[in-house]
Amino acid sequence: MAKPFLQIKNLAVDFATRRGVVHAVDDININLNKGEVIAIVGESGSGKSVTAYSILNLLGNNGKIAKGSITFDGMNLENPSASLLKDIRGREIAMIFQNPMSTLNPIRKVGDQLSDMLRQHAQATNQTAPRKVIELLHKVEIQDTRRVTNAYPFELSGGMCQRVMIALALACNSRLLIADEPTTGLDVTTQKSIMDLIMGLVKHRNLAVILITHDLGMAYQYCDKFVVMEKGQVVEACDDHSLFTSPQHSYTKKLLAATPGISSKVEHLTPTVPVELSKPAVEIEKKELLKVEGLVKTYILKSQGGFKSQGNTFNAVDGVNFTIYQGECVGLVGESGCGKSTTSRLIARLEQPSEGRILFLGEDIGQVSDRDFIRSPRRKDIQMVFQDPTGSLNPRHSAFQLISEPILRLQKDFNKANLKDQVYQLAEKVGLPLELIYRLPHQLSGGQKARVGIARAIALNPKLLILDEPTSALDVSVQAIVLQLLEHLRREHNLSYLFVSHDLNVVRMLSQRILVMQSGKIVESGETAEVMSKPKHLFTKTLLAAIPQLAS
Repeated sequence: MAKPFLQIKNLAVDFATRRGVVHAVDDININLNKGEVIAIVGESGSGKSVTAYSILNLLGNNGKIAKGSITFDGMNLENPSASLLKDIRGREIAMIFQNPMSTLNPIRKVGDQLSDMLRQHAQATNQTAPRKVIELLHKVEIQDTRRVTNAYPFELSGGMCQRVMIALALACNSRLLIADEPTTGLDVTTQKSIMDLIMGLVKHRNLAVILITHDLGMAYQYCDKFVVMEKGQVVEACDDHSLFTSPQHSYTKKLLAATPGISSKVEHLTPTVPVELSKPAVEIEKKELLKVEGLVKTYILKSQGGFKSQGNTFNAVDGVNFTIYQGECVGLVGESGCGKSTTSRLIARLEQPSEGRILFLGEDIGQVSDRDFIRSPRRKDIQMVFQDPTGSLNPRHSAFQLISEPILRLQKDFNKANLKDQVYQLAEKVGLPLELIYRLPHQLSGGQKARVGIARAIALNPKLLILDEPTSALDVSVQAIVLQLLEHLRREHNLSYLFVSHDLNVVRMLSQRILVMQSGKIVESGETAEVMSKPKHLFTKTLLAAIPQLAS
């Protein structure tokens, strides 16, 4: 019998921390053949990414393989030499990392990074690299190649950076692709295009793929084999789709129940309906909290030489108008790079608008510069959960320090003696285990970092919370808890949300109204049920058709 193309046998990985040894994964067994796609699903912190990182020896100085073996096409990878790793990374085994903003080099342009990868592995020469870079960007649905190749990662949206990361992974025609949440920052249409592209490579090049995802709809649609992980162990594995129709383990059943669908309601995402959501929501009074009029954000683009040219401009937000009422959640959806995050940052007063008005309780806060707004009394009333939890958290501060920071800076009447209890309560509200409260961001999983960001945002009891993909890094079970928490906070405190998301099923559950954005403009808006069931604009119809769904 032929050996599997990739075999992980009895794998255990330990990490040394200041508080002792952490047993991240234990007794993991995975077999993958050429042309197969396997999904690894589970909660954040369950060991999915650690298992994948072990294959390429990306465990850091404090991590080690305690026992077990990893064999790739006959090569032992549990203790590889530096030369072997250099040879197989990128060329034989490619990886799409979970967090593109921290993975991409912040001081090199995107085009240069793609060229480096192509030349490093002899996929292009100095003469052919520019043409191949353009081809790669077109493959991942990036049409504005001139702007993107000349941009630094921080000048692009999270979704655009994710596409660049995927282009890097596909550059060298590798034989094994490890995709760690590859479509987290992407809209559903681009997500479908990327996954169809990967599946085309599986079919025509016999590519083997490990897909780490919390999107069970995507796993159902694209994968052949399935592994469910909980607390560092495999609790269920299946070589066919019976996992979705006849799950055996209680944890798998919990994950499936928490996956949002066409008819899902936020209160039914957990086995029992939370008491605070058991009563019908109060009807929203149309008291205006935020009004955006003619909002425009213009950027001056750089020429090929890297210099800005006044005649070469780009409107990331182009004449946007909308209203948010007190106690209302408004969803903002659209393709990555369409201007959603820029709109959020303008309203949060993190950037200065080029034109238009931002009226908050009747006051034009757009007239206050983004530098001066931090001293405004309105600062604590408008808080934001960022799309990139890693980039928005200070790497030198513990979770406790990060959550307490807005309290110390902006809450005038806080009692220092109660600070610890206040931070602990916030951590419990967002489902962050208290044993993690003194860990640094790099010691937390992506989902755990996202929970720190949400706890920090709600610490000051704001009137408007801007949620930029707040649950995109979370597995479905934790997402369910966070969504129920957000809905509870909205009802109890009459909070208002601008909910930016690629997940239309999540938007459908949480939002009363929805805005559809394309190329910096709002192309459709209305009551959520109306827009979702009877879309009028072609782009809205395209978005809805691309949503991956579980079998009924």
